[in-house]
Amino acid sequence: MSQTHAAPGDNNEDDLEQLLLQEVHLADKGEAQLPPAQKQPHCEDEEDENAEVFTGSDVQGAFGLYAEAAQDMATAGVELGLGRHFACVDYCNQAVEKAAQAVSLLRFGRRMPYNHDLGALAAAVGAPEAIQQDMDALTPFHPEAFYADTPPEEADEVISAEQASDYLQKARQVLRWARQIVLNP
Repeated sequence: MSQTHAAPGDNNEDDLEQLLLQEVHLADKGEAQLPPAQKQPHCEDEEDENAEVFTGSDVQGAFGLYAEAAQDMATAGVELGLGRHFACVDYCNQAVEKAAQAVSLLRFGRRMPYNHDLGALAAAVGAPEAIQQDMDALTPFHPEAFYADTPPEEADEVISAEQASDYLQKARQVLRWARQIVLNP
């Protein structure tokens, strides 16, 4: 597989999108729709004639934050493989928050206020009900909340491998949804 590397400070959106698509293997591309009021036609050249941009959006920020979310998903998979179940779901929690915030940057040009309630964050960025439910299921795994009731040395024993794998699948669904929006504006 060929690899694309972006130099620090590069601002080429096409290169970043290629990097994300080549290095992150999330399945099932789909169509994403935003409310018409948030879309405006934009033409810079003939190739860009049918492209749309989002008023007030932060495309670079959204790409960067989505890339961080994808990296967290990869780490979650490694943690699951190592038997560190809490670390796996913690990274899933972080990944879905970053993915939703990437959607927020694209749609609204800013991050949504966040209080560790992933279901509320999902609703605030306009996620479908199924995505809201998947994100809400990951809410309890923010370390601050989780460690309030569970000593760190017992964290991996509280979550089984099967549960961690299920949470990993939920997080992947969220990233697929976000990818449709962030990488296909």
